[in-house]
Amino acid sequence: MSDDERDDTAGEPTAVVLDVLPHGRTEDDRPQYQKEPLAYAVDAEDFELYELVLADGADVSIGDAVDVTGGGAFQRVNRIEYDDLPSGASAELEYAIEELVEADEQRFVDFYNDAQPITLRLHQLNLLPGIGKKLRNNILDERKRAPFESFADIEERISGLHNPEEVLVERIIEELREDDLKYRIFARHDE
Repeated sequence: MSDDERDDTAGEPTAVVLDVLPHGRTEDDRPQYQKEPLAYAVDAEDFELYELVLADGADVSIGDAVDVTGGGAFQRVNRIEYDDLPSGASAELEYAIEELVEADEQRFVDFYNDAQPITLRLHQLNLLPGIGKKLRNNILDERKRAPFESFADIEERISGLHNPEEVLVERIIEELREDDLKYRIFARHDE
């Protein structure tokens, strides 16, 4: 999504809340009255992770879709790394990404339809866990016959590829966890 498109969708939910810490971080040694209430969220478009400092009286709970582009319920929005997530947020991350993939199924089915070679020897499909040369070639042959319509269609037409959405979820989580990946498909990583 370009910046222009993102401006057109301003005000729409752009992230899913993973965890809410109404009394701030547990490792924060400041007195209770000085701690800021926090929430952690994952961006629905490029899977960036955010720490949100909640405004007074903000009503946010786990699983809520929120707009992190504007003010509203948040005083401050900080981008964070996977290692900065508290244990509750990292446990919820996989479920949230699964829901995001299911909610935007066509975008991810189109990845299987549109994936291109990266180099002469490496294809984008090879970056997905469990997909080697044989499975990649099966996917490429099937998509030449007709584009995939859904995850069920992919699973039905490609023998050996069980649960194609789970493969994408694993890759997205790997991209969030690993700092030194050479190729990123889904999760944006700012150096």
